[in-house]
Amino acid sequence: MRNKLAIFDLDGTVLDTLDDLHDSVNFALAQHGFALRPREEVRAFVGCGMRNLIVRCVSEGTPQEQTDAVLACFRQRYAAHCMDRTRPYDGVLDMLRTLRGRGVYTAVVSNKADATVQTLCRHYFPDLFDYVSGERDGVRRKPAPDAVNAVLCALGIAREEAIYIGDSEVDVATAENAALRCIAVDWGFRSRSTLLSAGAARVVSDVPTLSDAILE
Repeated sequence: MRNKLAIFDLDGTVLDTLDDLHDSVNFALAQHGFALRPREEVRAFVGCGMRNLIVRCVSEGTPQEQTDAVLACFRQRYAAHCMDRTRPYDGVLDMLRTLRGRGVYTAVVSNKADATVQTLCRHYFPDLFDYVSGERDGVRRKPAPDAVNAVLCALGIAREEAIYIGDSEVDVATAENAALRCIAVDWGFRSRSTLLSAGAARVVSDVPTLSDAILE
C-alpha cells in the first residue's frame, strides 16, 4: 500500500449536498426577483466556490451589488439549512473507517465556505477526518493547490504518498496542480464523460471500488 493519505473533495464526492444547495439557491434567487434554476443547472454550476455558483445563477449582466445581495442571502439560508436533506453517499462512512483502520490518513479540501465545511464534517463524519479545509481568506481556492499543499504539510505526508479524490473537472485540475495522483468518481456532480474529457486518468463508479483503489 503506497497511499498514506487520501484527500477528498466534499460535495459530490463523500457528501450528497445537491438538494440543500438547490433549495438555498432558489430561495435567494426568488427573494431578489430572479428566475428559479432547475436542479440539474445547479448541479452543473457547483464546484468553483459559492460566489461563482451565484454569479452563474443570476441573470447575465447583473450588477455586482445585486449579485452580492443574492450571495449574502444564499449564504445565510444555506448556513441554516445545509443539513436538511444532505447525506453521505452510501458506503462512504464504512470506507472511511476501513481506511483509517488500515492506517491511512484522511482529509477534506472543499471550495465551500470553511465554517460550513467544518460544521458538515463534524456532523456527518465525526472523528473520520484528520484535516478539514474549506474556502477561507488568504488561501486560493481549488484548482489552485494551496489547500492541498497545506494538508500535506500539516500531516507530514510526502506528495508521492498521497492521493486526491473528487467528482469534478476542478478536482482533476487540483490534483494535477498539486502533482498528486487522482481518482475521479462519477456519482457526484459531473458525468463520467465530463471527467474523462477533463483529463481524469481513472474514474470509478462505486465506493467499494474506490476503497480498493486507495488501498492498492
